[in-house]
Amino acid sequence: MENIIEVHNLVKSFGNKLALKDVDFSVRKGETIGFLGPSGSGKTTTIKILTAQLAPTAGDVRVFGKPVHSLKDPAEMKRIGILTDNSGLYDRLTVADNLGLYADLYGTERKRIVDALEMVNLTGEEKKPVQKLSKGMKQRVTLARAILHKPDLLFLDEPTSALDPANTRDIHEGLKELNRAGTTIFLTTHDMEEAESLCDRVAFLDDGEIRLFDTPQNLRMLQGRPTISVLLKDRRTVTVEPDADGAAAIARFMESGELLTIHSNEPTLGDLFVQMTGRKLA
Repeated sequence: MENIIEVHNLVKSFGNKLALKDVDFSVRKGETIGFLGPSGSGKTTTIKILTAQLAPTAGDVRVFGKPVHSLKDPAEMKRIGILTDNSGLYDRLTVADNLGLYADLYGTERKRIVDALEMVNLTGEEKKPVQKLSKGMKQRVTLARAILHKPDLLFLDEPTSALDPANTRDIHEGLKELNRAGTTIFLTTHDMEEAESLCDRVAFLDDGEIRLFDTPQNLRMLQGRPTISVLLKDRRTVTVEPDADGAAAIARFMESGELLTIHSNEPTLGDLFVQMTGRKLA
């Protein structure tokens, strides 16, 4: 399968500080990839290099099979969408006027604005000036701008960090739909649930290095098998293994009428990250 992104021996330093250390990875066409890590781990620096906003100190970085600096060509830039900490919105203009400017820039029909606003749950807010929007609403407008032209490759830096759970759910569903339509997605997050919900593969980034890179399921398996907690009617909790002995114990509790609930204790990506690095994601 075609690689959309290829990174080999990437190094980025700021003065004496190494932000990225000999990073290697690739992203296949049609994948959703997540870089999972706490603040300061190198996630945003990676995106800025992949979008030609920063030059690498060393290494080979290719996007669409070309050196990353080719993205400075307007024709290549139209193939990507970007949501970063720099919104690039015009505060005095309305939501619709902001998106209209970018639709013209991308050569996209303005009727796409309606679809983009629906995806980010901002239908009906077209005439509102950006300066009157909340932080979360501004973030959704910025995301609408990033997906307006249905890019081949979408970069998202903490896409739902300022959003409430309801809007986050809507954004996730929209991103899944965009991915099914053919857009490759590269996102950074410190939200393990977001990574598990959206990503085909996840990289653990810590202190500028990739510690692990695999599917969420394979990463969770590194912590061993999950256990099962059984809550009994006398409020005791019994933990059993997911094997024949555990199944027999659960059957006995059911036959005796003691069983109240059963819960599978699945390991999380956050648990594994702490186990691997000693650092929390938040």
